[in-house]
Formats: sequence, C-alpha cells, structure tokens
Amino acid sequence: QVQLVESGGGLVQAGGSLRLACGASGRSFSGYTMGWFRQAPGKEREFVASVTWSADYTYYADSVKGRFTISRDNAKNTVYLQMNSLKPEDTAVYYCAATPYSGRVTNEQLYPNWGQGTQITVSS
Repeated sequence: QVQLVESGGGLVQAGGSLRLACGASGRSFSGYTMGWFRQAPGKEREFVASVTWSADYTYYADSVKGRFTISRDNAKNTVYLQMNSLKPEDTAVYYCAATPYSGRVTNEQLYPNWGQGTQITVSS
C-alpha cells in the first residue's frame, strides 16, 4: 500500500550531474525524515544524505558533502537528490527511504520504508 519510487537514474560521465527524485504514494509521510542510501557492487549499503520534515536540517556523508544536495517538496510528497561533480566511485544503486525518527539518522535499520532503487553509473 505504501510506495516510494525513485527516478532520474542513468549513465553519466565523470564530472557531470544528475538529479534524482523520489515520489511517495499511498501515504503522505507527514513528519518523516527522508533519506538517500546507495549500494555499490560488492559493498554494503551506505548512508548518503537525509532531510528532516521541515527541511530545517540536512545531513550528508563525508564522501558527498559539497557535491550533493538533498531537498524536499512536501506539497508534492517528493524528495530530491541533486548530484554534481559525479565520480566513478559514485556508481551504485540509489535508494530513497523514510523514517519517523528525527535528527541525524544514518542507520538504514531505522528506515522502515524503502523504494526499489535506481541505477547510477558514472563512466571515466
């Protein structure tokens, strides 16, 4: 009944930009923190960024800080991830997720709602 759907993935050259979007249906996720995670081949899923309900706080992994920007439009029930200066090491499946917890929530086990993921491939 609850569904998170990512879009905007694809193939891009190093140094390029992409914007991911995650739309929610089935419920509004009012008050929820929204996050982005990624999983590269052969590696565990890792935290990328998160934004609180009122967007008063954003958090980023050190590996993407200064390059990625997370934002949300609650009227559209959508969260975005703007990715600039992409590197080959950014290649991964990117997932959006929602959690009722507030603050800096980086543990994937605290996120009960997940999208199916979208592939980002950054070529050299």
